Amino acid sequence: MNKPVLTKQHVHTLARLTFGNTASLIYLGVVAATTVLVTVDTLFVSHEDASFAGVWLFLLAAPTVFVFFAGSAMLGAETAGPAWFVYVALVASVLVQSLALGWFVRLMRGGRGRARQPHPQGA
Repeated sequence: MNKPVLTKQHVHTLARLTFGNTASLIYLGVVAATTVLVTVDTLFVSHEDASFAGVWLFLLAAPTVFVFFAGSAMLGAETAGPAWFVYVALVASVLVQSLALGWFVRLMRGGRGRARQPHPQGA
């Protein structure tokens, strides 16, 4: 009998890498603050010309957001696709990058993130 590809332990590990470390939380906090700024700017500030506040979200989601856009273009969609696709691509890109940050932090800590046991010299 085959084991499922994505087990509960895998989901827990992915969630911990995406949301459970300082680097990912700082990144997600910056994205959330920028999203609030863009929303306030869009809804409550009148501009003579178009506002470029939304560009900051794309810069924070780059480069993975552009991979989503390239994939949709290959499938025959418009440049960025419909509005719902832009929002889904932004959220997915931010989550992928948060996961990548968590994985990088884990890699730099040397393993699975657990404390290493000290080894005496010469043992």
